[in-house]
Amino acid sequence: MGVLNVTPDSFSDGGLHLDPSAALDRARVMVAEGAAVIDVGGESTRPGAEPVGVDEERSRVVPVVEALVDEFGDTVRVSVDTRNASVAAAAVAAGASLINDVSATLWAVAAELGVGWVAMHGCTDPRTMQLAPSYDDVVGEVCAFLTDRAAQAVAAGVPEVWIDPGIGFSKTITHNLDLLAHLDVLVATGHQVLVGTSRKSTLGALLAAADGATAPVRIDDRLEASLATAVWAFDQGVHMVRVHDVAPTVQAARVVKGCRRQLSPTPLRWALPTGMTTFCGGPLPLNVA
Repeated sequence: MGVLNVTPDSFSDGGLHLDPSAALDRARVMVAEGAAVIDVGGESTRPGAEPVGVDEERSRVVPVVEALVDEFGDTVRVSVDTRNASVAAAAVAAGASLINDVSATLWAVAAELGVGWVAMHGCTDPRTMQLAPSYDDVVGEVCAFLTDRAAQAVAAGVPEVWIDPGIGFSKTITHNLDLLAHLDVLVATGHQVLVGTSRKSTLGALLAAADGATAPVRIDDRLEASLATAVWAFDQGVHMVRVHDVAPTVQAARVVKGCRRQLSPTPLRWALPTGMTTFCGGPLPLNVA
């Protein structure tokens, strides 16, 4: 899933694709690089973002969705990244077939319109969601929330349901790593799983720690961590990743797929340097030994 934000203030590409022609050009590049879905968003939900009026969001999204459908037809899928019912409905009328719902509340809209729906965990209010996120068991609580929403969607008649743990939304770095380390728990629910880690602040902090720095690595220098987490997600059984850098993600996934074809029946173990028991100064977040 390629990210296409038609906003002035998204954390990574804000202001780059506000013009529909610029958005279409960017989509062409991502499709050529291997994107199967183009996700169009007209409201930033980065931490601290201010809400956008529904009319403004709709005016940003609909022309781009129409242009994408005209350009690609049925060869590429278009999704709308929104938490507003009227924007979702307008985007579907323009040709979108998937509602990427950061609020996890729009299953009734998806059911009525007969399109797919993604329930994401954690986006209550972007202005406050990162102030003090707290969980007793982040994996269990996120999984319970998403399976409950997915069950409601299925009962309502949504034809295609996805779940997304919401990396970076109402979560600390530790919460994000716990969820990434246990993606198999979400996969085991039987629902299709979507994960988005691309360029997020957790990756900037981890890269900085790996370099012995204190300031997070800048947004446009987080490719290595984005690729690592995307490949990890696929290896854990996740069905789709949402990314800014489509070509290197596709290439990395294909390399790993090729390696797995040769995988020995004997489980492989990754060898850490002698005495290394921590990662970035803390316990190893992933299941390596």
